[in-house]
Amino acid sequence: MKTSWRSASFVVGAVAVLALTTACGQEEGAKSASENVGAAGVAAPAAGYGSTGGGYDAGTGGTDGQAAGAGAADGQPIAAEGAGKLAVATDAELGEMLTDSAGRTLYRFDQDTAEPPKTNCDGDCATAWPPVLSDDASAGEGIDPALLGEVTRSDGTKQLTVGGWPAYRYAKDVNPGDTNGQGVKGTWFALAPDGKKATLASLPGLSTRKDPKLGEIVVDRNGMTVYRFMKDEAWPKPVSACTDACLDKWPVVEPVATNDTKGVAKKGLMSFTRPDGQKQQTVNCWPIYTFAGDKAPGDTNGQGVGGTWYAVAPDGKPIGAPKE
Repeated sequence: MKTSWRSASFVVGAVAVLALTTACGQEEGAKSASENVGAAGVAAPAAGYGSTGGGYDAGTGGTDGQAAGAGAADGQPIAAEGAGKLAVATDAELGEMLTDSAGRTLYRFDQDTAEPPKTNCDGDCATAWPPVLSDDASAGEGIDPALLGEVTRSDGTKQLTVGGWPAYRYAKDVNPGDTNGQGVKGTWFALAPDGKKATLASLPGLSTRKDPKLGEIVVDRNGMTVYRFMKDEAWPKPVSACTDACLDKWPVVEPVATNDTKGVAKKGLMSFTRPDGQKQQTVNCWPIYTFAGDKAPGDTNGQGVGGTWYAVAPDGKPIGAPKE
């Protein structure tokens, strides 16, 4: 919002606002290198940064990448069934991926094998990740029929394979196009048309994605969730309270060019130099970080850790943080 100063009585206030804006680098990230925070301005490391408790999705529990207790929208586990005519869908983050005839995403499991095809997902794992049966599967446009095959499971059913990899659905994908299973436990990935893992498309340095629980959040160029530390400061210039061992758990986001962002507020988008000489990016002048406990794009395991770490909204606000 632009404000027009029409009265001399507002001059003092205008000067104060201008001073704050200038100290935070205005809207140009390229000018931020001169914003060097002195050592005296850094607070002592705050409690809460080292915890890894909380934040894990209960539906992705279990062992060896197996999710336990996941269910469909009505709370009932979805059953293994055929795929029908396979199709190639294009996801904004994952690029090309395989879906069944209903548009549901198909996945592969890193603990399976493709040569020879073998499935290692049974029991509770198969409840959360229902196998795709091969009985009615056919190749749609853009899919090589020669890549489709089957593997016999321990219960005698025939499971579809793509490029040798057994195919699954994820019980928490409720709607066509959902990709909630991508990256779960670092072992589950959407299937590409050639049977390989669907990989992230080229992302800007900072962009946003819609998280099913948190809403619109900021992510880095690798698709990893970006966080704020409530002990930090933004005004009159950025100050990080995360130092030393804290940085092992919460790595800083390195500077990003203003034109290398999408969906993130430009105001206060800048970087600053930390006392240790490392440069760190900010959103709305707040220092931002990723979390070492997030193993794959889509993870939000850092959300709420220690009551001081929260995912970042496009305007720089901490999502879900208690109001002060």
